[in-house]
Amino acid sequence: MKLEQRLWSSRQGWTLLGSDRPVEPSLVLFFAAARTLDDGARFAELRGFYPSASLIGCTTGGEIAGADVLDGSIAATAVEFATTRLAFAHENVAQGRSSLDAGASLAASLPKAGLRGVFVLSDGVRVNGSELVRGVQRVLGSDVALTGGLAGDGARFGATRVGLDANPAPGHLAAIGFYGDGIRLGRGSGGGWNTVGPERIVTRAEGNTLFDLDDQPALDLYKHYLGPEAADLPASALLFPLRIHPAGRPEAGLVRTVIGVDEERKAMTFAGSIPTGHVAQVMLGHFDDLIGGAGRAARRAAIPEAKLAILVSCIGRKLLLGQRTADEVDAVAEVLDNTCRLTGFYSYGEIAPSETSPCSDLHNQTMTITTIGEA
Repeated sequence: MKLEQRLWSSRQGWTLLGSDRPVEPSLVLFFAAARTLDDGARFAELRGFYPSASLIGCTTGGEIAGADVLDGSIAATAVEFATTRLAFAHENVAQGRSSLDAGASLAASLPKAGLRGVFVLSDGVRVNGSELVRGVQRVLGSDVALTGGLAGDGARFGATRVGLDANPAPGHLAAIGFYGDGIRLGRGSGGGWNTVGPERIVTRAEGNTLFDLDDQPALDLYKHYLGPEAADLPASALLFPLRIHPAGRPEAGLVRTVIGVDEERKAMTFAGSIPTGHVAQVMLGHFDDLIGGAGRAARRAAIPEAKLAILVSCIGRKLLLGQRTADEVDAVAEVLDNTCRLTGFYSYGEIAPSETSPCSDLHNQTMTITTIGEA
């Protein structure tokens, strides 16, 4: 397995970060600040570098290149596999099409024979991420390793884009299937957020839209916690994610983050489903706890053969950590061997197993890591 990594910035253009030359990649992963892709020129340049590879990428809330966290850049990693075979799938979330159906169709496009793992990139504002995961797993089952993330748009929550062999566009989903006995995949996730305040019951919700907690408007509750920062919704709500779990099953908890608000209906839209009857509790984060969560994710994902680690962390973590954001990437780098290169992005949702379950789900406010190597 050979790698080559490049970084684009407005000051320097494309620079080569490192290369196991000669490299003949079959795959190029790229993660890009949204506005860098507007005219399609950067994608065309990437295609020029790697004319025979499949290019898959998305827009971000921040780019990870090595141990650096960047904004306004494009981080690209070209991968040449020795024995691993790849397959690719692409879907468009058309108007009225459910995220569940889109996930199932995406998965159905990947041949099942020899499939060892799938990495998914999805639009981050038009898709219910938990329904997307459910659709993929309905077709592939839970034995196939599933990871990925939802594209970002900084903290703007406007248009997010995904592309497979095309300049990324809104409403798209793409997937990579990994095949063969030689592929090795590791997966890990870690949070670090702490619950505050009382537990409340989700008394009215539809899909990923939350209306009422304890029969009171959820938006009013969030505004109470946010105080003056409520004027910056939905971005400011990223500092107060919601932990949900089925009644009586706190071990099955998931974290959900806000991606939109509806002032007229006093409703909040989350990146994943909020089932009626679930217990909900607001969360707060502390720098050291979040950084510790990133280290736990790395330890769970670490495999001896790892040559590449794809980090998908939440935009909410980046907003809270601020100037310390690079510390969570450093925590990952300290755990993984120096021969394992890092790439990734800050997202609107992360797909990976939870800290307490081997089954993949849609997470928010979580550092997730996919490690890739070959035997």
